[in-house]
Amino acid sequence: MKEELRYIGKKIVENETILAKKIYELIDSKYTESLNSSGAPRTELFEYRGELIRYFGQALFEDRELICKKVIDWGIKAATFAIKYDVSLSNALRAVSFYRTVILDVFTEELKQKQFAAITMLDVSKIIDPLLDKVFSVIGEVYENRSNELMKIAYTALEELSVPVVPIIDGIAAIPIVGAIDTNRAHLIMEISLNEGSRLNLKTIIFDVSGVPIIDTMVAHQIFKIITALKLTGIKAIISGIRPEIAQTIVTLGLDFNKVKTAATMQQALNQLGLTIIPNDRNGKNPVKK
Repeated sequence: MKEELRYIGKKIVENETILAKKIYELIDSKYTESLNSSGAPRTELFEYRGELIRYFGQALFEDRELICKKVIDWGIKAATFAIKYDVSLSNALRAVSFYRTVILDVFTEELKQKQFAAITMLDVSKIIDPLLDKVFSVIGEVYENRSNELMKIAYTALEELSVPVVPIIDGIAAIPIVGAIDTNRAHLIMEISLNEGSRLNLKTIIFDVSGVPIIDTMVAHQIFKIITALKLTGIKAIISGIRPEIAQTIVTLGLDFNKVKTAATMQQALNQLGLTIIPNDRNGKNPVKK
């Protein structure tokens, strides 16, 4: 049996170029058109296919654990290559699905002539099928990881947009906060306010929380941490936009806002700083003046 597997394995390795061409012939035109439009180098793609076929052949007569590691590495490289040229996951997996068909079909007639037992082909399948499954799994994981990375990048960008720093005059800026504040967002608010405070050389930041639906113990604690961090860098903070119902909740919970400068509205916060809003300024000038 080992000699039969060695014979088949050697034949697969010797004919890897022919088998790679067979795969190209079997793949449907829609996939081929998609691949051609992606700009993926055909030579490199052909080499990838030949390499995997070679590993399948070697698995029949060499150390299978070593070959499995090579197949995993191949899956990572092939998936990275496919992602680089915007090949969809479904198309990438569709191409891999043809390897089994090609390997078995090409040698069916020759195996009959050699009078190999039917169980030989079963043994070949038992060796190659798990490797194919591993390829599917690895490619899927690489695509999933890439998808998660893109989602994380998009989420981070969205979060940063949710914490806009609005310069008012030299040394003063406002950060309107809309939506719930959790630990992650509080950390982002702190990071952005510290970075922008330093970059813009700010002396005061007004945090308008009129768009924050709930201020409970956890949210208040996060706000205090942000104010403390800013204070350590020499930046004062004013909290504006605390609505009546929020103020009532703060009192009920016993939260101490005595050490925090507050204002009912953004306009009041500006007044505390000696600034006045100029209404209906149509000249494009700064609508805030001292």
